[in-house]
Amino acid sequence: MSSSPKIQVKDLNSSPDEVLNFEKEKIEIVNLGDLTVARVTLEPGWSWEKHVKPRVKTNSCEIPHSSYIISGRVKTVMDDGTEVESGPGSVGIVQPGHNTWVVGDEPAVIIDFSGVKEYVKGR
Repeated sequence: MSSSPKIQVKDLNSSPDEVLNFEKEKIEIVNLGDLTVARVTLEPGWSWEKHVKPRVKTNSCEIPHSSYIISGRVKTVMDDGTEVESGPGSVGIVQPGHNTWVVGDEPAVIIDFSGVKEYVKGR
């Protein structure tokens, strides 16, 4: 049997386990056993194609994400051309093979429930 605590609570506002800053992107991470959750803040002008693709050298994001958007707006286009624009209150799952960017002049603040560990590897 696992010896993990029956309850785990961490605070993204005051004590994230890790904070990563990239151009137009801030990722605040908490680890709760096997679950890693991140608050991702993407500034206006951020796009996966411009800010991440040059480092990871894939044609599109190959990491699946499940997320909740707190504020701001993003547009996601899948490799097959399917596209969706999401905003505050949107909950979604995005499979590998996508490009996402911030829409408008407000930062997008997103809680990412899956894919964070893989997304930040090697960044």
